Amino acid sequence: MKKSVTLLLALLLLLSLLPGCGGQAEQVTRTDYLLDTVVTLTLYGATEADLDAAFREIRRLSDLLDAYSPFSDLGWVQAAAGIKPVAVSPETMELLLFAKQMHERTGGYLDVTVGPLIDLWNIRNGGHYPTGGELSAALELLGMDDLLLDETAGTAYLVRPGMRLDLGALAKGYIADKVKALLLERGVKSGVIDLGRNILLIGEKPGGAAFSIGVQSPMNAGDLLRVLSLRDMSLVTSGTYERYFEQDGKRYHHVLDPFTGFPADTDLSAVTVLSDSSLWGDALSTACLLLGVDDGLKLIDSISDAEVLFVRTDGTVVTSSGFPQK
Repeated sequence: MKKSVTLLLALLLLLSLLPGCGGQAEQVTRTDYLLDTVVTLTLYGATEADLDAAFREIRRLSDLLDAYSPFSDLGWVQAAAGIKPVAVSPETMELLLFAKQMHERTGGYLDVTVGPLIDLWNIRNGGHYPTGGELSAALELLGMDDLLLDETAGTAYLVRPGMRLDLGALAKGYIADKVKALLLERGVKSGVIDLGRNILLIGEKPGGAAFSIGVQSPMNAGDLLRVLSLRDMSLVTSGTYERYFEQDGKRYHHVLDPFTGFPADTDLSAVTVLSDSSLWGDALSTACLLLGVDDGLKLIDSISDAEVLFVRTDGTVVTSSGFPQK
C-alpha cells in the first residue's frame, strides 16, 4: 500500500491509544518516520533530552540491523556469505541467537534466512510473482542450520553464497525493548513506545490508571476490536492487510512461508499478541500468522505471559483463554 495510507493507519491507531487525563506529570511526545513506519514516543515526567536519547537508540539499532544497508551488521554478514565469518555487535548476536531459539520453537516457521524469498517477491517495491524456477532457487538458499554463530568470537557466518538475512519479524520488538530499558535507566516511569504496530508501555499513566490501548480491526481502519486497559505490557499486531500486491484478482501479502515460498495461507488477516516483551510479541505474532489458529494457540499456550487474538479473513475473532475481552 502507499506510504500515505500506512501513515494514516498508524495515526488512527495512535489516536486509539493516547492516554487520557489522570495525573499532572508533564508530557513530551515526538513522531518520526523510522523503521519503515511511523514511530511515536509519548513520555510522562520526562524531558526532551529523554526523547533525544530514545530516538538516537532507535536509529543506532536500526543502522545495525538493516538488511538492505551494505554498512550494517547484516550487510557485512551477507556480503561475506560463503567466504568467512564476520564480527557483529553484541546486539546483533543477541537477536540472532534469539532467532535460532524461535526457529526451533516454531517448528521452523520463523526463519530469518528468508531474505532471498523476500527479495524475490519484492513486495516493498510493488511486488513480483515468481516463476517456479525462481522460487525453487530462492528456497534453496534458506536454512537456519547454515547460519553459524560463534558467541565467543562474536561472529556470524552464512555458509552459502547468496544467503540473506531478514529480521523484519523481530527487529522492531527488539528495538522497542531496548528503548524501554534505556528510558527506565534514565528514570522515566510512564510512557507509550509506538513503533508502528508494536506498542510497548512503560508503567502506567500518571496518577496510577491503566493505559487504554485499541486493537484495530484489519477490516476497517476506523473500527476497534477491543479497547484494553494495560500497564507495563507489550501489544504487537502482525497482519496481511497492509503490505501486499494484487495479480489476476488475487492478493499476495508479505508474510512468507519458508516451506512453500508463498505468502502464508492460514485464513488469517491479523494476529495480536499481548506479552511482557515486545520482542516476544513480534516473534509470536508473525509465527502465529504462519502457523494458523490451531497451531498458533498451541504455541501461545506453551509460553508463559503471552496471549493472542486472531482475526480470520471473514472477520471472525478467536482468542486464547487469557486474552482480555475488553
